[in-house]
Formats: sequence, C-alpha cells, structure tokens
Amino acid sequence: MDEKQTITAISTPAGSGGIAVIRLSGRNALEIARKIFKGRAALKDAASHTAHFGTIVNPKTKEPLDQGVFTVFRAPHPYTGEDVVEISCHGGVFVTEKVLEASLEAGARLAEPGEFTKRAFLNGKLDLSQAEAVADLIQARTERSLTESLQQLTGKLYQKVQAIRKG
Repeated sequence: MDEKQTITAISTPAGSGGIAVIRLSGRNALEIARKIFKGRAALKDAASHTAHFGTIVNPKTKEPLDQGVFTVFRAPHPYTGEDVVEISCHGGVFVTEKVLEASLEAGARLAEPGEFTKRAFLNGKLDLSQAEAVADLIQARTERSLTESLQQLTGKLYQKVQAIRKG
C-alpha cells in the first residue's frame, strides 16, 4: 500500500441503483479527474466543496461513458485529509465499472479495503478508536452495535476513558 499514490474505488454498494459514487483520494485526484471530465468548469481551478456537471470520458479515446457530477473536496478538509473527488454517475453495474476503469486508466490505483479510513488515520483525521469504529459501524447488524459504534466514532468512548483517568 503506497500512501503517495492516488487511490480510487466504488463507494456505493454493489448492484444497480439510481446513482453510484466513485471516489478518488490523493495528491493527484484532481489531475486524474480532469482526464476523465469534460465540462464547462476546469476542475484544477475548482474550489473545495463544489460540484461540477459534465460528461465522463475514456481518458485515452475521449469517448463518452456517462454524464455525472464531480464533487471536489480539497485537502485538508475531506475524510482522508487529502484532495478528494467524488464522481456521481448513473448506478448501473456496467457503467459504474466503466467509470472506475477510466479512473484507473487515468492514473489512479484501486484502493484496498479500508484504505480510505487508513489514510484518514495516517493524516490525523481519525484516532485509532474512531478508525475501528468506522469498520464496526459498517458491519453493525443490531441497534446496540450501531449505537456503540456511533458513540465510539463521535468520541464518546474517548471522553469516558478520559473521565475515568481523571478519576
């Protein structure tokens, strides 16, 4: 796992749906997104927390793959602490895979499971307890496990431990 490489992955559950989200994170996220985006605005100049509608294209042939919204989040504010671009496209299985392939062809590397959260931890956006809570929250199957994971994620466990330490 190379933390210097820009990573990409499908962020929405597998299967068909109205919208799918493909996330890019890393120092070259905007440059990679620019290679697969054709729209009115230049993504390299986009402000943080802005959304841009355009056509998603194959980076080599420039053939259109879909239409979508590219949402730009500039470091250090996003979840990972890095530049992030979220690509919202139509949620069919085939089109989602094509958009993911385009981001890989444009220079991103496929993220390993948990790698976005690992980067958030390494960049000081989450502590270890919160990073573990993200995994627990995703796997939660009961109200109790959901509540406990959410409390851990929001720092309530940390606060309880600190209160015990102060005694």
